[in-house]
Amino acid sequence: MVAMILSISACDNSASSHAPADQEVVSTPELKGGSISPLPTAHFQDEDLAALGQQLFHDTALSSSGTISCASCHDIDRGGVDRLPRSPGVTGELSQVNSPTVLNSGFNFRQFWDGRAESLEEQAHGPLTNPIEMNNTWDNILAYLEKDGDYVQQFDNLFPDQITPGNVVAALAAFQRTLITANSPFDLYLRGDDTALNDEQLAGYELFQDLGCVSCHQGINIGGNMYQRIGVMGDYFADRGNITEADFGLYNVTGIETDRFKFKVPSLRNIADTAPYFHDGSATTVEDAIQTMAQYQLGVPLSSGEVHLLAAFLTSLSAPPLEVRTASTGTDTSAKDDGGQQ
Repeated sequence: MVAMILSISACDNSASSHAPADQEVVSTPELKGGSISPLPTAHFQDEDLAALGQQLFHDTALSSSGTISCASCHDIDRGGVDRLPRSPGVTGELSQVNSPTVLNSGFNFRQFWDGRAESLEEQAHGPLTNPIEMNNTWDNILAYLEKDGDYVQQFDNLFPDQITPGNVVAALAAFQRTLITANSPFDLYLRGDDTALNDEQLAGYELFQDLGCVSCHQGINIGGNMYQRIGVMGDYFADRGNITEADFGLYNVTGIETDRFKFKVPSLRNIADTAPYFHDGSATTVEDAIQTMAQYQLGVPLSSGEVHLLAAFLTSLSAPPLEVRTASTGTDTSAKDDGGQQ
């Protein structure tokens, strides 16, 4: 299938560079998931706790200026990101790295690009008090919440100790664990619908497996479960230039030299909706990201036809927009997770 589709979609590259010209590339009937599993279609979060978390997530009053919320950088309607290379905080100063998506973030084994937070609860503490982001203090946050009768009632209903920093981040984490995009064409395919992917997407998935992309992008989140160095097969940072401390990645957490330039492998779910890409936001399109990864992670030149097929596969990882529960409508989340694996 790959060879046949490449001959159609890449007239300037009549044969794949990864198989002898006289060797037919045959699609494997048993392709399916392999090391990738579908997202669950149900979650086990408390609905009232998640609803409180959503209200907090969208509340600009949690920032020192009252102008930005968690949703400012992580827009649920835009793939869980703001689609900017770096995000402005309350003072207009830009973040050091590209904002990652919050969709399906409960399935990441660590949080933040450098993995410094072990859980969504620990992660939630960071932006609220980060001087570049929301620039607030817990004293100010708690004072604001304690003056709001609606918040007081909700916390009182959910927590014996009412409003505390731990309970605030627990609610935020619960909400994020409901943000599961379980109905992408690829998930439908993994669950047994052989018609969910078109021929190009299926051929792109086969190529994704054959090239070894799946060695890092696998598991339930198609990434998010390991660290990898950027530049395995070439010096990405030397070629890009202007190296900053943020480029050191995991090294900034561990201080171990071999961790320099290592980052949490990002999830590829909804990747077509979350440009720009990488921790530095340097790739503006999916095709740019594919070419960069092929060069620096695989050391493999790709034809334009192969890039096209891989991009087609990646579009199959996008699910319909989430319909999340809101305080005003009282509607339930349409996507549910399995308890928020970290």
